[in-house]
Amino acid sequence: QVQLVESGGGLVQAGGSLRLTCAASGSINSINTMNWYRQAPGKQRELVARITSGGNTNYPDSVKGRFTISRDTAKNTVNLQMNSLQPEDTAVYYCNIEMWKFWSLNSYWGQGTQVTVSS
Repeated sequence: QVQLVESGGGLVQAGGSLRLTCAASGSINSINTMNWYRQAPGKQRELVARITSGGNTNYPDSVKGRFTISRDTAKNTVNLQMNSLQPEDTAVYYCNIEMWKFWSLNSYWGQGTQVTVSS
């Protein structure tokens, strides 16, 4: 059993910053990737940041240079620092972890945290 709990969402003005944190608990091992996704009303969920087990990071062009993903492997946490936020960043942000169990790659999700950016 794996639980993911996000925190740090809220309301911020355009140009501001927020830091999201995801704390993972339970049977945590063999992590493949730790990810942040977001879903805006009426839109599909999209990946906004990924960090691999080797520490490599990936971002879509829409957030590159503004968002930074980091992790603390000892604490099983993953963070998302979001700077220069814009109204189009408004969405529910979800933490996601992919872990190997034997030959199966399992995906776990948090409950989401709302980020609202006002213009």
